[in-house]
Amino acid sequence: MNTSLNWIKAMVPGLECTDQEFRDAMTLSGTKVEGFERYNKNLEKIVVGQIESVEAHPDASKLVVCQVNVGSETVQIVTGAPNVKVGSSGQKVIVVLDGGKVAGGHDGGALPENGIKIKKGKLRGVESFGMMCSMEELGVSSEFFPGADPDGIYFLGDDAEVGSSAIEYLGLDDVVYEYEITNNRVDCYSVIGIAREAAATFKKEFKAPVVTKTGNDEDVNDYIKVEVKDSDLCKRYTARVVKDIKLAPSPEWMRRRLMTAGIRPINNIVDITNYVMEEYGQPMHAYDLETIEDRKIVVARAKDGEKFVTLDGQERNLDSEVLMINDGKKAIGIAGIMGGENSMITDNVKTMLFEAATFDGTNIRKSAKRVGLRTDASGKFEKGLDPENAMAAMDRACQLIEELGAGVVVGGAIDIYPVKNERKRITFEPEKINALLGTNVSTDDMMTYFKRLEIEYDKDSNELIIPTFRQDLLRNADIAEEVARFFGYDNIPTTLPHGATTMGKISFKQEVELEAARIAKFAGFSEAMTYSFESPKVFDKLMLDADDKLRKTIVISNPLGEDFSIMRTLPLNGMLNSLSTNYNRRNKNVKLFELAKVYIPTGEELPDERVQFTLGFFGDGDFFTMKGVVEEFLDEIGISNKLTYNADAKKNFLHPGRQAEISYEGKVLGYLGEVHPKVADTYGIGDRAYVAVLDMPVVTELANFDIKYTGIAKFPAVTRDLSMVMPKTMPVGDVEAIIAKRGGKLVESYNLFDIYEGSQIKEGFKSVAYSIAFRANDRTLEDKDITPVMDNILKDLSAAGVELRA
Repeated sequence: MNTSLNWIKAMVPGLECTDQEFRDAMTLSGTKVEGFERYNKNLEKIVVGQIESVEAHPDASKLVVCQVNVGSETVQIVTGAPNVKVGSSGQKVIVVLDGGKVAGGHDGGALPENGIKIKKGKLRGVESFGMMCSMEELGVSSEFFPGADPDGIYFLGDDAEVGSSAIEYLGLDDVVYEYEITNNRVDCYSVIGIAREAAATFKKEFKAPVVTKTGNDEDVNDYIKVEVKDSDLCKRYTARVVKDIKLAPSPEWMRRRLMTAGIRPINNIVDITNYVMEEYGQPMHAYDLETIEDRKIVVARAKDGEKFVTLDGQERNLDSEVLMINDGKKAIGIAGIMGGENSMITDNVKTMLFEAATFDGTNIRKSAKRVGLRTDASGKFEKGLDPENAMAAMDRACQLIEELGAGVVVGGAIDIYPVKNERKRITFEPEKINALLGTNVSTDDMMTYFKRLEIEYDKDSNELIIPTFRQDLLRNADIAEEVARFFGYDNIPTTLPHGATTMGKISFKQEVELEAARIAKFAGFSEAMTYSFESPKVFDKLMLDADDKLRKTIVISNPLGEDFSIMRTLPLNGMLNSLSTNYNRRNKNVKLFELAKVYIPTGEELPDERVQFTLGFFGDGDFFTMKGVVEEFLDEIGISNKLTYNADAKKNFLHPGRQAEISYEGKVLGYLGEVHPKVADTYGIGDRAYVAVLDMPVVTELANFDIKYTGIAKFPAVTRDLSMVMPKTMPVGDVEAIIAKRGGKLVESYNLFDIYEGSQIKEGFKSVAYSIAFRANDRTLEDKDITPVMDNILKDLSAAGVELRA
């Protein structure tokens, strides 16, 4: 956002400060000034002159000798400007006197840092006491001054006073400030908004432009009808009609102000819409009324697949989320973005429809992106404009039309405003404000700040009434910020924070994850780190079924390539790639672990991000080595009761006979097993590899670091060995479940110490031997205590198809 200091001073009378003082004060009060540019930098001794005579140069056909009246004297100036002809006189020009300075050269190139000094001298033998110059030599583009000859000098108007400052006449005695405006301060995307801030900052009176009533005795409803079908996307729509249009150049003062905003003047009608957009921050649009069929405006969503040609001649593809301005039969503009080629204002326009509306900011932002077109207007709309500002801007534009003689304003206005934007109310709590800021600002001082900000106070309800243009003030903290910036951030004392200190510590989740890393390192594993994004081809490498839910992934919208196009749903690809790299580099006995995140789609905007504890190794060790590491970790975090292993884990990427699903108290914790030979071969691992994966959210839910100690047993244990023959397909876990169930409180522990398969055992069976320890806390156990328990165990084992080995 750029503003002219002179434009601001027009609304803040009595504002006197240097360029730097304005920058510093505005920045300290919350309106950050990024920088400023003086238009009169390097412009010295430049006055209005009048050519009295022009004669040919005696020795140069392309030069002429001019006698120029500069007020105090008449000086001779030699020039080669093509628009100064021999015999001409009376033109008023810009004259740089001897010893003066201009900003740059006539070519409009980069301006030198310190300008160019002008000295008297001789041109082909004829003395010249100064220079007549173009706008480019003043450091300004001639495109901002209609009628300027790009190759010649610039002629001033008849109202220019000879001998006076040409810089003041041209409006170049000005400073343009560039601001960094936050998106929540949409009111400051206008000159009026910045002027309000300047008035409050410098404690001056703010005077908004005086807008007078306009319009003839006719009724605008006789010219146009308006229907808003999608009021959720158009909070307010105002329209007025102007007839008998007279296109002409804008006056000098308006062109100057547009120049400070970086807008090239075109004609009075276009310039008025641009001027009001800068002054009020309200974009406007004009339509040729003759092109509007059925004399009707309909504000409604576009149809899916609809196409529309905008003012720039480009065809745009639309959908039902784009809001359109239509007439009785066709679309004539994309709401808040750009009008259509079919309703554009031409030099032949006679009657014009002015539009000022408030569109939904979010929809405008998305629509601009959808159609691939972002304009100055859409940039303002997308921030969320104040509906109350629309009619004020419309009245200002119509006033300017009448003042500039650009047309006749038809009486009345169309104003569709279904839900009025009411002023918010915030309870005034000065004690909380001071407590929040660490200040002691009096209530009277706060009220002074509020008055300067046009915030009213309702004494009966003790509420602050917020003006509608301050959409950023929503709660007490916002009010405290207003107090802080006008009390002065530099005046807020340094204070120590209040409240009791608390001891910092890691979360329980982090504690469990740190324990996982500690156990893995203790067992000889090194930590790995792999990418969270990978290729869809991974699922084929891991031999997942076509309908496996793990194939449903989060797709990256702007991937580096297909190999990095999805977020992983299981952590094995990274682990197996790391094992493969180590195997191919001839490393032996490699053990790796990773606390890796997986990303599970939920159907919502964000996926379920789950940390999984992944272990992998090849070399020394087997299935039971990995099982031991898993059990060591789970035991350390309090999951010490009996784990359940299901050999039918249904993991295609694991060996069908060497895999298990791990459960605890009915909840699945993860799985472990040997990598399927085909998968290992696909990854280039020429050795047996083993992996284990634990789902940490489930593990953390079950973890418990509270350890309860029991005293040392006072009575001895009694052991019994049990040798059995059982089917090979029967897991020993079934035997352990029977021992635990039937043994009751007397069974202290049981241990598998032998498994045998051979010629002495019948085909399809295996021999298993357990050592069972019995102990009581209150006595030494006798055979009469143990025998019934053993009988119960043997009875259940027999029922399960287990026989005692002879």
